[in-house]
Amino acid sequence: MNPSESPTSHHGAKLDFARDMSYGDYLQLDAVLNAQRPLSPDHNEMLFIVQHQTSELWMKLMLHELRAAIAAIASDELAPAFKMLARVSRIMEQLVHAWDVLATMTPPEYSAIRPYLGHSSGFQSWQYRCIEFGLGNKKAAMLKPHSHRPELLAQVEAAWRTPSLYDESLRLLARRGIAVPASHLERDWTQPYEANDAVEQAWLSVYRAPQQHWDLYQLGEELTDLEDAFRLWRFRHLTTVQRIIGEKRGTGGTSGVGYLRQMLEVVLFPEIWRLRTDL
Repeated sequence: MNPSESPTSHHGAKLDFARDMSYGDYLQLDAVLNAQRPLSPDHNEMLFIVQHQTSELWMKLMLHELRAAIAAIASDELAPAFKMLARVSRIMEQLVHAWDVLATMTPPEYSAIRPYLGHSSGFQSWQYRCIEFGLGNKKAAMLKPHSHRPELLAQVEAAWRTPSLYDESLRLLARRGIAVPASHLERDWTQPYEANDAVEQAWLSVYRAPQQHWDLYQLGEELTDLEDAFRLWRFRHLTTVQRIIGEKRGTGGTSGVGYLRQMLEVVLFPEIWRLRTDL
């Protein structure tokens, strides 16, 4: 020990990890911090890689929470579901702010690395697709980008085939004695959700008597928070892409900004938003 350091100079912190698990060991930091492999000689590619890898880590947590929330609602366990859904919304806020960092990349900087990306694109993120399917935006065509990886396709297809968060929420309303049309309780879960006036009336009965249906009322607001955060995430994605590549096509073959604008029009929980006009 350095003679100038007293035994208490590190406030009792353990300093020798020759035989014990360290912080880096627990977090597998060797693997995580060595997963950045730039393909170009450009300085800015590191930003692009870290931005997308950290987003995928946040999405991993989001999926963990979203799947558990859907299962909890299906089991009538609303208290833990609310906690999980609130966490999903906060994760989305983190992802919104992540675009602020990527937005520091200028068009010339991105142009220097774009040739090295090939056809890789966030459009191909299997985790993002599971999130969208879990939130009800079901499209069979979105399975195709994962067909070359059977183990990943199985996870995406499972999310496509099972009831979404909103589907399970409507089934919960029905179990509580609120009239929900049979067409929205047992249907082909692989099909996109279609808004229904009777479903809006079901939610209106909750919102017009919140004290009587407090937990269902809270569920409606958790869904509103979640979609609000999701819209911001999508919008920030759009503005960042437009700032960096303008109207160019995306590396994955989409129309880029045009495709992202179209995605802004998707409404996940339509009756939750429509009922506000009728209250």
